[in-house]
Amino acid sequence: MEQSSVNSIDSQVVAVCRCDRWQVYHRLQALDIPCCCNGNGRLEVEINSPLAAIQLWCVVKQLTAPRSELVAQLNRCWELKS
Repeated sequence: MEQSSVNSIDSQVVAVCRCDRWQVYHRLQALDIPCCCNGNGRLEVEINSPLAAIQLWCVVKQLTAPRSELVAQLNRCWELKS
């Protein structure tokens, strides 16, 4: 798989379990957020804006939060629209 290069000065190492790492990597790539999976198993992500930070948080949260928490959050969003 092709990996993007990440500027080490602006990059952050993200702690993501190995089973979720490739899903996070591919989703961040789809969002045009530069990232790469290193040979040592770490995911490095370039965060260069507040939007990129929020998108990273959302992607990781979606994969790591319990389903009940995600359902409750979705219900709160629907209640706000009413």
